[in-house]
Amino acid sequence: MALLSVNVNKVAVLRNSRGGAAPDVVRAATVCLDAGADGITVHPRPDARHVQAHDVLALALLCRERGVEFNLEGNPFAPPREGYPGFHALCAQARPAQATLVPDGDAQLTSDHGFDFNRDRDALRPHVAALRSLGCRVSVFVNAGDPDVAQAAAVGADRVELYTGPFAEAYAAGEPASALAACADSARRAQAAGLGVNAGHDLSQRNLAAFLDAVPAVQEVSIGHALIDDALYAGLAAAVRAYVEIVRRA
Repeated sequence: MALLSVNVNKVAVLRNSRGGAAPDVVRAATVCLDAGADGITVHPRPDARHVQAHDVLALALLCRERGVEFNLEGNPFAPPREGYPGFHALCAQARPAQATLVPDGDAQLTSDHGFDFNRDRDALRPHVAALRSLGCRVSVFVNAGDPDVAQAAAVGADRVELYTGPFAEAYAAGEPASALAACADSARRAQAAGLGVNAGHDLSQRNLAAFLDAVPAVQEVSIGHALIDDALYAGLAAAVRAYVEIVRRA
């Protein structure tokens, strides 16, 4: 059975757009865990556009207290800068249960591709070893359909995370079969190499069941943007009613 890790980056985006502490990222993560989520994911970028180093440490503490997985995503090649100590240093402080390596650059709005193992294999290996020495399970972000996905085992990773953006686009267009086949093939290749399989990016209530039905033995899905989008509508009416009640009583 797949586990659900909720990515709370978007909560921090909203907070940062106004400044201050609201909405509270830790409170949002707590609500997610109380509702049955199996863990929390964040992907701090070096430019601090959403979750920041202090959020990472607070969320790590919450997850330890609750006995759930904390999954920290990031680019191991991104250099430290003011406010961002570097991915390895942040993992050394937070000690996440899982470190997910993603090859994103500052110019990317969101993660949109996996590693090229022919290019990145040798550079990845020492980063994976260093993270595993901290006690982290290491997952690497991969493109569905990549014939070299099994090379993640050669760099020392424990799991791969399938980039599901192309599948979500194909599903929305009504033509998911080819994308699902690519995801399933990559999952089988990874599993044959002894790797676990995670998945994430643009998975939603609309496409998640189809994905899990078609792709074998997925261990974890990480979902943030679509879940927060759903929450705005599912919870907005209740919030408005609460405010109306206060106004009416005044």
